[in-house]
Amino acid sequence: MPDIRDFILQNLRLEPAPGLPEIALYRAHAGSRLSRLGETPPYWAYHWAGGTVLARHILDHPESVRGKRVVDLGCGSGVVAIAAMKAGAREVMAVDIDPNAIMATILNAEANKVVITARTGELIIPPDTDVIMGGDVFYDTTLAEKMSALFTDCIAAGIDVLVGDMGRKSLPLDLLAPLAEYEVPDFGQPQLLKAKVFRFKGKGPKGPLTP
Repeated sequence: MPDIRDFILQNLRLEPAPGLPEIALYRAHAGSRLSRLGETPPYWAYHWAGGTVLARHILDHPESVRGKRVVDLGCGSGVVAIAAMKAGAREVMAVDIDPNAIMATILNAEANKVVITARTGELIIPPDTDVIMGGDVFYDTTLAEKMSALFTDCIAAGIDVLVGDMGRKSLPLDLLAPLAEYEVPDFGQPQLLKAKVFRFKGKGPKGPLTP
């Protein structure tokens, strides 16, 4: 397997992120030959609606992160983490289970001249942070259950949790309060899609909490 840092620098193109001209990312193209990286799908090399809508919302509403400690969970390319730093976050940690995503995030942060901390692994709950951002983290039922439990613990600890998603079937709408809607690009889709930013509100003993 090739060295991931060299592979990204030599085979991906640094281009404006779709829907986010303020941010440049190393992006895949027809000649990237990502199959050389092994069996793990390189989700970090493409743009996805959930991360894009969160990043767009952060850049349009910098008060959501300004001066705060932020975690970008399931960071992929790091686009949400980069948007948070550009919007004035005090510090940002990007977390992903894919080490290739972490290297992509580090390189993308360097390209955008922002400093973030990036690490591989699971999130320690509750983390020492003010805001958690999760783009596209409810893409199947098993993960949705895991994220719902994790985010419930976070809000119990006083952490604000924002979610970006384009409306997957496994999205737990009863646990979410919609904040904003944008039309954004999504990988593999020929036209813009409507995606939303939600605040995770969880459930209390008598049902969903108010936003």
